[in-house]
Amino acid sequence: PDIVLIAHGFLPDQALCQADIAIVSQTMQINAVSPVLWAEAFAVKLEEAGNGKLAVIGSVAGDRGRKSNYVYGSAKALVASYLEGLQHRFAGTDVKVVLIKPGPTATPMTTQIDGMNLADVSVVAKEIVYGIHKGKNQVYTPRKWQFIMAIIKYLPRFIFNKLDI
Repeated sequence: PDIVLIAHGFLPDQALCQADIAIVSQTMQINAVSPVLWAEAFAVKLEEAGNGKLAVIGSVAGDRGRKSNYVYGSAKALVASYLEGLQHRFAGTDVKVVLIKPGPTATPMTTQIDGMNLADVSVVAKEIVYGIHKGKNQVYTPRKWQFIMAIIKYLPRFIFNKLDI
């Protein structure tokens, strides 16, 4: 393959995760283990070919553990860390690894989210295609999430812990 896009996941309710460890296990299998295994399988093929692009949809949720979705977020953080390692593995080669970090987007996965301004899927899709085409290491989409998450990520813990996010 020339381009591989791994795009699957499931957004559990955090309260249900806290009440049922089976949902935690399912969340980790679907959102962390499965994308990593698929990525590794395709990474071998791209390495053999000597070129290609491997893109995986993660999430802005993986940038910092937050009480509102730490099970989902930690799964996406695992994917981000794994892909950083793949990027290092393929540095200086013609194999490009792209981590895509969408913010909340209007998809079937987010139908249960009320009161949040969800990103338009066509805007997100265009930015994903552009990022893959350019072989970027990381694509925040919509782009505003790069700045939002930089603030959240680098807030001192004593301030962060006072936030209800």
